[in-house]
Amino acid sequence: MTNQEIITRQTIALIEAGIIGANEQIHTFADWKNSGYMVKKGSKAIAKFTIWKYTDKPSKAQIEARKAAGADEEAPSPHYYMTNAAFFSSSQVEKIEAPAKSKAAELMDQGYIVMTA
Repeated sequence: MTNQEIITRQTIALIEAGIIGANEQIHTFADWKNSGYMVKKGSKAIAKFTIWKYTDKPSKAQIEARKAAGADEEAPSPHYYMTNAAFFSSSQVEKIEAPAKSKAAELMDQGYIVMTA
């Protein structure tokens, strides 16, 4: 089962249980941040379930096997593993406001050369 299938099934279960509305989305903290949103302070995850995560780092078992075989270097070992993830709904996030530009940045946008001390 893919992450998309896992998340879709969990979203449907949350809607049926009345935990989220039919039009609400759920994402991890990192996904919301990458989308330009921030989770509101004090918000608790509405759901926690396992999803697939990718890594190219060797697992503990692979490291131990290499050490037992006498190999010192840790070669990349790409693989997926299941991990717990916390999900937040769209009602728990707010759009991140872009910081105001400084006067120097505005002048540079207009083509001026700005000298700073």
